[in-house]
Amino acid sequence: MNDADPKSTFRGLPLTPEQDAEVRHYIKKQKQQGAAWDTPELASMLRDMLEPPGDDDGEFDPDFDETKAAAERAAASIDEAMDPIEASEERNAAMEIEAMKGLRR
Repeated sequence: MNDADPKSTFRGLPLTPEQDAEVRHYIKKQKQQGAAWDTPELASMLRDMLEPPGDDDGEFDPDFDETKAAAERAAASIDEAMDPIEASEERNAAMEIEAMKGLRR
């Protein structure tokens, strides 16, 4: 596989070989169908390829937040004086109860 560099990639963009191949495939497919290839869809594809992934710290999945809250409630039900095995069993039981509460919604 030849390395893609800005001199050899589509419009000199800093694309990986896979991204460059995807762009060239899209253009070839559009030309074969007799359709325009320099489309908003291509521009969107390139933008997605060139922009770094977003920062997910500000955007939590609601299911993740709910699971985290359930785990915290389960952990709160554990007495620090319990032996580790009993505490683990209590935490697992509490997590199962929280999961069952979630199924009723």
